[in-house]
Amino acid sequence: MYRCEISNKWPFLRSIIALTIGMTTTSFAAVETPPFTAFSPASTSKPGPFIHTDGAMLYRAVCQGCHMPDARGARGAGVYPALAANPKLAGATLPVARVLNGWAGMPRFADMLSDAQIAAVVNYVRENFGNRYSNRLSEEDVGRIRESTKPVE
Repeated sequence: MYRCEISNKWPFLRSIIALTIGMTTTSFAAVETPPFTAFSPASTSKPGPFIHTDGAMLYRAVCQGCHMPDARGARGAGVYPALAANPKLAGATLPVARVLNGWAGMPRFADMLSDAQIAAVVNYVRENFGNRYSNRLSEEDVGRIRESTKPVE
């Protein structure tokens, strides 16, 4: 018959706990920033500039968390409108103004995305997901929209 004594358990448990704490501390210290990150290294602790320049990469890094990978939107803790086959994207000014200044719970990205990045991601959405709007935006177009839609402070 197996006999278990409490006095024999404590040294064993202390060893397990010490080993677990040591492994946990070591693993946290060894963690590095992964190579794929949406934020630049200078801004990992707060919102800041995104590093991607390609529209598809920007969509995956910035937009798909709310609008979903297929751009069909979602309902749950909030309402995230579908971007797929969306006739409101026919005019380029509205989506650019929404990205710049936010709207109805959507955060503003004016301080996080450059004009070139906004043009890239808006062009990507307007040309994919069942959208076929061929009038592409340039960085200069976004700059003009940025100036004309600045929120009043």
